[in-house]
Amino acid sequence: MATGAQQRPVDANDVEQARKRLSSVLSPTALHLSDRLSARTGGEVWLKREDLQPVRSYKVRGAYNLIAQLEPEARAAGVVCASAGNHAQGLAYACGRLGVRGRVYLPRTTPRQKRDRIAVLGGDLVEIRVLGDTYDDAAAEAKADAARTGATLVPAFDHPWTVAGQGTAVAEAFEQLQELGKPLPDVVVIPVGGGGLLAGAATWLSERHPEVRVVGVEPAGAASMHAAMQAGEPVVLAEIDGFVDGAAVRRAGDVTYPIIRDTKVEVVSVAEGRVCSEMLELYQADGIIAEPAGALAAAALGEVVRLQPGASVLALLSGGNNDVSRYAEVVERALIHEGRKHYFLVDFPQEPGALRRFLDDVLGPDDDVTLFEYVKRNNRETGPALVGIELGSPDDLPALLARMESSPPNIEKIPADSPLFRYLL
Repeated sequence: MATGAQQRPVDANDVEQARKRLSSVLSPTALHLSDRLSARTGGEVWLKREDLQPVRSYKVRGAYNLIAQLEPEARAAGVVCASAGNHAQGLAYACGRLGVRGRVYLPRTTPRQKRDRIAVLGGDLVEIRVLGDTYDDAAAEAKADAARTGATLVPAFDHPWTVAGQGTAVAEAFEQLQELGKPLPDVVVIPVGGGGLLAGAATWLSERHPEVRVVGVEPAGAASMHAAMQAGEPVVLAEIDGFVDGAAVRRAGDVTYPIIRDTKVEVVSVAEGRVCSEMLELYQADGIIAEPAGALAAAALGEVVRLQPGASVLALLSGGNNDVSRYAEVVERALIHEGRKHYFLVDFPQEPGALRRFLDDVLGPDDDVTLFEYVKRNNRETGPALVGIELGSPDDLPALLARMESSPPNIEKIPADSPLFRYLL
């Protein structure tokens, strides 16, 4: 908890004061009118490009706003934080601008690209410590460090000053739309991890523009805010899918949850595979490199978040810190989600020509074998092979299954919820 901080509800004035505080160190990020998303939804979709921040995510807003308000004694004692990567970059940037020493705790799942950027931004002022498998593991260590050393804990989302700083992204976007002479949004769609960005935006909007519909979007595999809404309080998720690492939080915040509850925003979730499809579309159609959490809001448009025809929409593209080495998994998850990639166990007869007959009789003209793992054992009559097939179209699946049914080998489709998929993704 920051020195001098008060546990009080954040209000619109806090967000506006944070904007003034940030104006000397951060330029407004661009608004991008997405023709693709506008066509998909039948509205006018503006993307707030927080991936264009110096640290390539909105997290710098909350971190800087908190550290800038510390008393001199607290600054001298240093700061500490836990992060999946983006918040740590924001803290490193703030430490560099304000001359404050810091330590960051990262889970081992944090992509190498984010670790390297933290080191560049923080330089000699920031120490990196990597441990644990989830954000929550890192958070426990950061909290213990603060208690042991007297450093100020800078939460990634669960502090009023962090919330106020993160809420400036939406306030800034509204001012930009007014300067462009555009109508203000009917709907604002915001990604959700621990809830800092959503809580800050909802606070400001509820006071300044209460007529605006606000929707928070979580990854389906880490829907901690939805769980809190259902339980009436933050709860710990037993398991999470860490793929959307920037939003994979096991427990919603004690500060953020009541704000989101009381402002009565909608909270929905999007499948990780759909997020991957959107990441690829953002890159291929819009030339935007988004990390998984950055694509959450856009991924929900049109499918999960239904819009009135002609609606004006503001969607927060929250970050672009994506490790290029992850794109193979992104493509794989997208193909599976779209119904174009499937896996099968094929029990081949161990005789010459079996594979050729399978290729000729089972595969369609636009089907492609992407994986084939098989070991022939001469002491057996049959042998199983793991076969991955990519279809030309999801609509080709029924015909493929029909051909498999009539073919001699015994073929078993591996369902997407099978434990085997952990070895394939």
